[in-house]
Amino acid sequence: MAFLDCSKAMEYLSKYDEKDGLSAKDLMDSKVNGGLTYNDFLILPGKIGFPSKDVSLDSKLTKKITLRTPFLSSPMDTVTESDMAIKMALSGGIGFVHHNCAPEEQAKMVRKVKKYENGFINDPVVISKDHTVAEIKALGKKLGFTSFPVTENGKVGSKLIGIVTSRDTEFHVGDEDPISEIMTTDVITAKYGISLEDGNKILMESKKGKLPIVDDDGNFVTMLSLTDLQKNQKFPYASKSPHSKQLLCGAAIGTLVVDRVRLAKLVEAGVDVVVIDSSQGNSVYQIDMIKFIKTTYPELEVVAGNVVCREQAAELIAAGADALRIGMGSGSICITQEVMACGRPQGTAVYNVCEFANKFGVPCIADGGIQNIGHIIKAIALGASCVMMGGLLAGTTETPGDYFYRDGKRLKVYRGMGSIDAMQKTHQNANASTSRYFSQGDKVLVAQGVTGSVEDKGSIVKFIPYLFNGLQHSCQDIALKSLAALTEQTAKGLVRFELRTPSAQYEGGVHNLHSYEKKLHN
Repeated sequence: MAFLDCSKAMEYLSKYDEKDGLSAKDLMDSKVNGGLTYNDFLILPGKIGFPSKDVSLDSKLTKKITLRTPFLSSPMDTVTESDMAIKMALSGGIGFVHHNCAPEEQAKMVRKVKKYENGFINDPVVISKDHTVAEIKALGKKLGFTSFPVTENGKVGSKLIGIVTSRDTEFHVGDEDPISEIMTTDVITAKYGISLEDGNKILMESKKGKLPIVDDDGNFVTMLSLTDLQKNQKFPYASKSPHSKQLLCGAAIGTLVVDRVRLAKLVEAGVDVVVIDSSQGNSVYQIDMIKFIKTTYPELEVVAGNVVCREQAAELIAAGADALRIGMGSGSICITQEVMACGRPQGTAVYNVCEFANKFGVPCIADGGIQNIGHIIKAIALGASCVMMGGLLAGTTETPGDYFYRDGKRLKVYRGMGSIDAMQKTHQNANASTSRYFSQGDKVLVAQGVTGSVEDKGSIVKFIPYLFNGLQHSCQDIALKSLAALTEQTAKGLVRFELRTPSAQYEGGVHNLHSYEKKLHN
């Protein structure tokens, strides 16, 4: 047999009619392949020509909001409250605070996120010289910080006369003494109009914890904090508002009339984006809510859903949605597909909705079914800009609830919002579960989720960087330098895929070992 000239291999390759593998369009042809999950296919590799650290993970959350990572935490009552939302934002993503609680409680959690970190602190807590040491100590315990500027009348815009810190109060024995007796009066300040960069330089050079900003008359205007500077250095990808420099925070609402009251409280607390939380998003109730939000709060970004087909997507896009949430019955604790016989395999759902929504510039969030880094890169390749995670983040330190031990393993409760447990928690002012599944008023609750437990995963401060670096390496293997390029090249048919048979899935996992330890990161 005569062989071809090896030096002409690339020339010979060009004679093939198309690239090896399948296009996304051919892969996701339901008439041929049926509905596909993330496990049913793989992405074919490309030529590596750059280090993984060069890969950008910038991702569109909504039409107006761009994140440095595509990671979102789900608005579930065993996943996202203020601690999770803070750490998600610091890590470059965003958390959506659940609404299976009273509106006031949810707003308080959002407010805690927004108060966590600032550039310039535009609404600082100010005290007067007549406050007592005991009052300042109590205020410190309540707010979680212990440094306060002192002005003549105890308000912003008044003459700055000093500053009081924990060093002033901690060892002072006279609790009833006025803080005018112990406050620091020789205060380093900066003039209003100074840049954030220059203000941070003064903080570092002065080695002070706070830098008050005053106007030409010495009146207190705003303040910079050293701890915020340190956070900036530790979390360079943090998701922040470009105007206030506060951490971004999302929250969930329902479609009931009472949710309009909840929404008002969330807006007052500073929420940046809301997700209308419905298991089936194509309803007159959600469409009315989208229109209400866009009329009442035109600057507020709205994520609508959940949807799994383009007909649903079209309705919500036309109503004014700024992003779509995709998924129905694909989560690890969700039984909607089983109980209701309604939904769609997640891979097929993501592809079909994104293919339609991306034509209108509406970003899509893949919600559910995300079990590992590979699933994230597949969701983005199919057109999603972000992924919403519940089970993948469940069991981390930042999730609500206490750890418990069973069979020698450290566990946390993780439950679906359609579980009986979640729905029984629901009351008049906490309508997340029943309203999400349109079950309010039902005498007999029909579960669309389960209650389970997951092993301790540690803090997301370590877990998110693992996902981040893993995604960069995935893009490197595919030979693309950004998530945006991945979506774009897939749409053009240049990124290629392969179906996986059950035996191929077995082959691609760990197999034929007596035992093993699956350690994902250090």
